[in-house]
Amino acid sequence: MAVDPRRTALGLGRFGLGARPGDLVRAEPIEEVLRREILSGLVPLPGGPDLSAAATLLSALQAEEQSRKLARAASPDAPMPEGPPAPPIQERIYQAEVAARLALGRDAPVGFVERLVWFWANHFTVSVVRGAQLRVSAGAFEREAIRPHVLGRFRDLLLAAATHPAMLIYLDNVASVGPNSPAGQRQRKGLNENLGRELLELHTLGVDGGYTQADVTALARILTGWSVLRDGHAEGLPGATAFRRGAHEPGPVTLLGRTYLDIGPEQLRLALDDLATHPATARHVAFRLARHFVADDPPPALVARLTRTFLDQDGDLSRLALALIEAPEAWDPVQRKIRSPQEFLTAALRGLALAPDPRMVTGGLAALGQPYWSAPAPNGYPDDAATWASPEGMRARLDLAARTGQLAAGTDPIALAEAVLGPLATDETRTALRRAESRPQGVALVLMAPEFQRR
Repeated sequence: MAVDPRRTALGLGRFGLGARPGDLVRAEPIEEVLRREILSGLVPLPGGPDLSAAATLLSALQAEEQSRKLARAASPDAPMPEGPPAPPIQERIYQAEVAARLALGRDAPVGFVERLVWFWANHFTVSVVRGAQLRVSAGAFEREAIRPHVLGRFRDLLLAAATHPAMLIYLDNVASVGPNSPAGQRQRKGLNENLGRELLELHTLGVDGGYTQADVTALARILTGWSVLRDGHAEGLPGATAFRRGAHEPGPVTLLGRTYLDIGPEQLRLALDDLATHPATARHVAFRLARHFVADDPPPALVARLTRTFLDQDGDLSRLALALIEAPEAWDPVQRKIRSPQEFLTAALRGLALAPDPRMVTGGLAALGQPYWSAPAPNGYPDDAATWASPEGMRARLDLAARTGQLAAGTDPIALAEAVLGPLATDETRTALRRAESRPQGVALVLMAPEFQRR
């Protein structure tokens, strides 16, 4: 198969994280490059504290800070340490996670698997807006529950996400107690339905998937007892997932017409297995995947093809990814999707070979409205052009593009356009670059070109 430079440029943007210098000059078709990345099954795991270690560290440093406060109170005349105070441990952990994610996105050869990690992390959102516990654990959630499963079975991804401590904290399952359990009778506590509702509405069946409020309550009952250890003891470290039998609602539960016996942790695993293979889940996942990569209103034929693949392949996500890149509808030459802020910034870093401070990136993404792991609600960040192409959003992008242009003041804008856009660059963009008053302005024009903003 002959190499089509335009198709290569399109594929690197639509399915990957954007072209780096030299990426558009390839000796093999982009479809083969994408297929090899999927079939390799290699998902690099960045370093970073796991949740249990992070929670333990946070607890220890909070105790250390309390000791310092007590010491200062006892000796108010003692000299203060010189220099600015160190950032809180949760902020240091968050910045380390951001740096690891940035490095993977910047250095990935194509970035299709990285895009899949981002997609599924947004599908199973946990957000640092809920406080310090999530600021410590959101990056660990992506690394531990999402990344290892994006090329595996959906059922394994679903179970890992639903039972990870970050999810149990974020959607309040740690506060959910079976009303008729020993703990419920003793503490006069009851169900919290947040996780049960979002598992049905967002993670599996979808809002139109045919479930009822009774099903939400049933799944919430099945989820009781799944909690997080707060103190170290024989069961594990602080921050680890634990099934607390004494808080679990006793008895069988009927969900979507099927009864699940009270057999401890296996009750949830069986229920999630059935949700993972439900036809409504297949349609919901297929639609969201097609909407993310192809168009806000994806072609029905593409959604149908992905749905069938999901069902036929038992939720094999690597086969689903292959079906996506093999579908003719996915290669529409019109760039219909606008890059999200995270995609835009990552593509800029890749194209310019920049390695900025994670704090600068965090500030830039905050200005653009999409800081890492900070979605305002459990349905994640929006995935449509109307949200990201607002006048306010585009002004923020222009400001960021101008600042980035200053950082890359030595870059030739014409060469940059050839490296990151290639045949996608229009005559209008090339003319604007020739008329740029300076190299920084020219770089900003490349980053703001419609061909760069869209994929």
